[in-house]
Formats: sequence, structure tokens, C-alpha cells
Amino acid sequence: MSDVPNKPAILYCHCQYAQVLPKDVKQAVLQKLCESGQPFEAVPDLCELSARRDASLVRLAAAGPLKIAACFPRAVKWLFAAANAQLEIEQTEIVNLRNLTADDACAALFEPTVTPNLPAGKVTQADAPTAEEPSTVS
Repeated sequence: MSDVPNKPAILYCHCQYAQVLPKDVKQAVLQKLCESGQPFEAVPDLCELSARRDASLVRLAAAGPLKIAACFPRAVKWLFAAANAQLEIEQTEIVNLRNLTADDACAALFEPTVTPNLPAGKVTQADAPTAEEPSTVS
């Protein structure tokens, strides 16, 4: 994770199980992250970590400013909440790999400031991904 004060940490989700992220986008983003020399943490699948209530999600949520390369902000917020890991609304930016190009996603990830985009309010069952979004949770 980031060792520079106030510089956001970067978390990359490879969406290994749900496989809802465009393969070319996620592979290009991962390659650019590796080539950048910037510290980042990669996880195989946030959905799986959430289902297991993995302690790493609590650690990541408490890490300070955070950029997460994954899918929809609402889904990511819900996944962390389901694992009892509340993301800080004002310190978290979700870079949606489902609807960005690899170049646009990397530009957002490498930007040194966080542009918060988590939906406000308490996470409730109503926030859970719906049948119309079957691919946001595995």
C-alpha cells in the first residue's frame, strides 16, 4: 500500500470468479500498475473476500485514502460493509473497470488526489446488488 503520507493506497480487484470486468481492461490496468513502480495491492476477487469476511478488508478500509479498481461504487461499498469493513466516504474512490477504458482507469488510479464517489448513507439490504446486476457479486 502507499507509503507516502496522504497519497492514496491503490487496491486492484482481478474479478477472478465473477469475471464481469472486461478481460482486456483488467489485464491492461494490472500491467500498467506493475510497470508504474507505484505500490498497490492486488486481490483475486473482492466478492470472495467479502463472502469470507476476510480481515484484510478491514485493514484496507482503515488504511486512509484509498482508490479501488473494481466495479460499481455501490457494489464495492456493499461488499466491504458485508465484511464489517466500513469504507470512509470522503477518502475512497472507486475506479470502475466495467465502464472505463484501461487508459482512463489508470489516469484515475495514478492521480494523486482522491475523488470520492461512494454513495452516501448507511449500507442496507436495499443497497445490495439486484437481479439486474447479477455480475457485481459472485
